[in-house]
Amino acid sequence: MPNAADLRSANRPDRERSPEIDEDVTGKELDRATQHQIKTLEAKSSEWVARHLVMAGRLIDAEPELAFQHALAASRRGGRLAAVREAVGLTAYAAGHYGEALREFRTFRRISGSNVHLPVMADCERGLGRPDRALDVARSEEAQDLDAPGKVELAIVAAGARTDLGQLDAAVAELEIPQLDMNRAFSYSPRLFRAYADALAAAGRQEEADKWNRQAVVAEDALGLGADQEPEIIDLGWDEEEEAREEAERRRMLERASDAAAPAAGSTEAAARSARAADAESAQETSIDDQDADYFVSDDAESDHDSVEHDELDVPAGGDDADDSNDDDAHAEDNAGVGHDEERRED
Repeated sequence: MPNAADLRSANRPDRERSPEIDEDVTGKELDRATQHQIKTLEAKSSEWVARHLVMAGRLIDAEPELAFQHALAASRRGGRLAAVREAVGLTAYAAGHYGEALREFRTFRRISGSNVHLPVMADCERGLGRPDRALDVARSEEAQDLDAPGKVELAIVAAGARTDLGQLDAAVAELEIPQLDMNRAFSYSPRLFRAYADALAAAGRQEEADKWNRQAVVAEDALGLGADQEPEIIDLGWDEEEEAREEAERRRMLERASDAAAPAAGSTEAAARSARAADAESAQETSIDDQDADYFVSDDAESDHDSVEHDELDVPAGGDDADDSNDDDAHAEDNAGVGHDEERRED
């Protein structure tokens, strides 16, 4: 039975039905690591999860709320997979559901052991109006294990938290990290330079801010990301050997199909049985969205509290009494079991 206190969007009784999937989506568009995780599910669920994840990735920039609904749909069949919880967190963050995103990232970290989304978790704390807790994340031991791009993102979030608190000089100091090197350009350099320029401008140091803004443009040009840069076009050519291998494989498949062709007698009846089975399978798949997954029982009270929206705070009357009653019943059962064991030992 689902936990009544678990108010995440995917578990609410008034949740929307799963959104439609584009016809061209097969699920094979996912990267290999994600496909490997999804293969642990049963066949029907794996295809369901994969296709909804593809849709979530396709829509996250243009329609983040719809992407979030696709990720939630995937979580109803694959909620124990790290890749699915990561997708729910990312789409929730993009859609502005910071409490739900924070909980999903915490769950992703418990499943995968990865702190890669620590900067986004800190920004979720800012989104929830808790800049102090965002700074706690930035100062945590886990933050020291991030790679260079991760440390840059976390420093930018920490600077934003300082700005939220009105600590403008401290915001500048948060960005003065080893990666802030005017003479070297990495993928994160333009973003870091501009964030530093914004912090300097907010602190009244406009001349220095202008210098770093110019340096951000220089870094973009050095990386080939500038507005005037021509896109690099690489002609991969035609792989004749690969084409020959594919053609040979197609011929072998055709030959095997021809050899294994069944006699005409009885084929009509077999086709009818297959059609009936396919119809039954299709009917079952159409109702898969209404089935309740068992991962929704929450084990993170702090995260559940973070994810509660304002319209969800009204808890049905008697909920606490019901929980207490369940606890008493469980305790009585445990005592009965102990007494029964003692009687057997005496015998």
